[in-house]
Amino acid sequence: MKRPVIGISGPARGGYAAWWFTELGVRLQGGRALRITPRRGFDLAQLDAIIIGGGADIEPEQNKEELRHVREAIHQTRESSWLKWILYPLIFLVRRLFSIKKPGTFDRQRDEMEYDLARKALNSELPVFGICRGAQLLNLVTGGTLHNNIPEFYEEAPLPRSIFPVEEVRVEEGSQLARILRFTSCRVNALHHQALDSIGEGIQITAREDNGLVQAIESTVHEFLIGVQWHPEYLPMEPAQRRLFRAIVNAAELKKNGARS
Repeated sequence: MKRPVIGISGPARGGYAAWWFTELGVRLQGGRALRITPRRGFDLAQLDAIIIGGGADIEPEQNKEELRHVREAIHQTRESSWLKWILYPLIFLVRRLFSIKKPGTFDRQRDEMEYDLARKALNSELPVFGICRGAQLLNLVTGGTLHNNIPEFYEEAPLPRSIFPVEEVRVEEGSQLARILRFTSCRVNALHHQALDSIGEGIQITAREDNGLVQAIESTVHEFLIGVQWHPEYLPMEPAQRRLFRAIVNAAELKKNGARS
């Protein structure tokens, strides 16, 4: 039996670290990843599910707010596992080496491509998983808006920004996300400059930080549409984060088998 094909979107230039780790997450769970960029394009008929990946901020013209730069403060994890102390710095270095875009830069071609991809995927009822900017884009596509000045949520503490799991999020009991993670709280990384504001139609909030910042959403009308503000691809040592990739592969398998029947 052929493995389900998961389209993973990203920029035409750069984004290699995110692609490699996201592809790894899909492959380890039994899926086959297909890279989608503005140059490569996509054929929806080839895909059983899509992952809209992280990366550069979405251009403010797309979400009607003025972009403001935010302060960076990197915090180190307190995890004691020796394996995590090796893997976290390694992932950090790989991401640094292969990063091209800087905070506050935009990629209009990618924005337009991913808007088109997301709309067509939703219309076709393909399973969709949004990572960081991917979650933000899904919220925009369904009619929501974004904050472009997230330090307003951090009046008494520096804005965390780290590939390490420095943020604790609370997950709604009974949500699809909680069933996947098998937790109602977990620690995640923080690499985002934008955040969800008003929520799109047919979308519900499924995770927040203690300060109210939205960390995850899912659809109330589509069988599988989940967006998380963090980067599970950079947390492969965490079983709960690997289960997110298992979930999108499972959803893709169901879609594939349903189309065949």
